[in-house]
Amino acid sequence: MISAALMGVILAAGYACLSAALATQKLMDPRLEAAQGARVVLDRMAAELRSACALPGDSEFLGVDRTVGGVEADSLDFATHHFTPTREGEGDYCAVSYFIEQDERTGLLALCRRSHPGLPLEGPRGGRKDVMVTGIRALRIEHYDGFEWYESWGDTEGRGKAESSRRERSNLTGMPEAVRITLALDPNPRRRRGEDSAGSESEAVEPEPAMVFQTVARLVLASVPSASGGSGAATPGATPEGGGN
Repeated sequence: MISAALMGVILAAGYACLSAALATQKLMDPRLEAAQGARVVLDRMAAELRSACALPGDSEFLGVDRTVGGVEADSLDFATHHFTPTREGEGDYCAVSYFIEQDERTGLLALCRRSHPGLPLEGPRGGRKDVMVTGIRALRIEHYDGFEWYESWGDTEGRGKAESSRRERSNLTGMPEAVRITLALDPNPRRRRGEDSAGSESEAVEPEPAMVFQTVARLVLASVPSASGGSGAATPGATPEGGGN
């Protein structure tokens, strides 16, 4: 009887340890997946921004301060030389867009990337679209001109810069010197939708605190002065002339 009692205690302790391990794994798996997805996305965005170059037309670089469903969801439109040609006749020039949209199937916000090798004849929304990561809580993109950070970059309203503007805003033309990206992800998007591990629907629960990731990418090509003297970001240590672009 004593041996049976001891065996029961040991089995109960083992079951408790196993249950705790399984619960911890179930809790950590979506967080690890979100962290890995954020790392991959931010690394790719930073690599493309480091090789960013001007888009054709008046808007060389476009960063829009926008919201989707009350959530901060900024967007980027630029061109990059960080591209490996996959077809005959393609070069290393590719127009790229990053933006947030709602997934129709899950209802979650997703960070999407649209790419168009060569000149984007169909505009910034043409080309191929890929979903990079889902469960977005917020995407904040800030732009640095060498002196201060701006929430938007470029002529986002298409009106052009007023000649009588009283405020010098160097973020209306040219390209920024650096871009700071802050990405907030849902640590457990499946639990937020009210789905358990078996995929069945259950009552919705309060959202957990977001996982926040941030990176700063310097636009290396933007700091290289063009031969034609076009607008661009200020080179570190350079003295600004004329008070702005």
